[in-house]
Amino acid sequence: MGIFTRFRDIISSNISAMLDKAEDPEKLIRLMIREMEDTLVEIKTACAGVMAGSKKIERQFEGLQARARYWEEKAELAVKMDRDDLAREALIEKRKFSRQTETLENERSEHDLLIEQYQNDIRQLEEKLKSARDKQRLLVQRHIHAERKIQAQKEIQRVDSTETLMKFDELENRIERMEAEADLVNYGKSTSLEEELERLSVDEEIERELKALKAPGPGKKDDTPPEN
Repeated sequence: MGIFTRFRDIISSNISAMLDKAEDPEKLIRLMIREMEDTLVEIKTACAGVMAGSKKIERQFEGLQARARYWEEKAELAVKMDRDDLAREALIEKRKFSRQTETLENERSEHDLLIEQYQNDIRQLEEKLKSARDKQRLLVQRHIHAERKIQAQKEIQRVDSTETLMKFDELENRIERMEAEADLVNYGKSTSLEEELERLSVDEEIERELKALKAPGPGKKDDTPPEN
């Protein structure tokens, strides 16, 4: 398949429609991108060749123009010297180079048109290639998202399984038993601080009662022996 046939097929193709029908869209888009890249390289190479040819024609054109001007000047000099015979010969040479210049002018115009067409093709293909790469990135993102979604669904199904739920129940029961055992260790016991505070409270109450017993009250006789 020629470069221009491939180019026309690529430019006229509907990438989205082709991907929708493909069994493996990611593989297809990779192949399309590779084809576009290869075609783009070939078109750029061809364009570079035409541009090189155009520069060569330009140099030849300028050389022929210089030769035509040279013989025109010689013809003018011969006329001044009253040498019409030499002037005619010079004008014949000038015409020969002028005609070659006209031929090269046509070739240069054709090359300019061809270069313009190549550059237009390159722009179109680069736009198509950019669109294909954008679609490739989108496909990759969708593929990654789909894989993650499948993995998430598998994880949810695994967590929701009876075996997993039973393991959670067993773990919860073990924790509850451990908490109950911890409560039983201190059951019926007061902390040392609580015991100390309770003891202080009891001691204070006894001291008050003892003091009350010692203090003389109304109608109570003081049995304390007198001092000598």
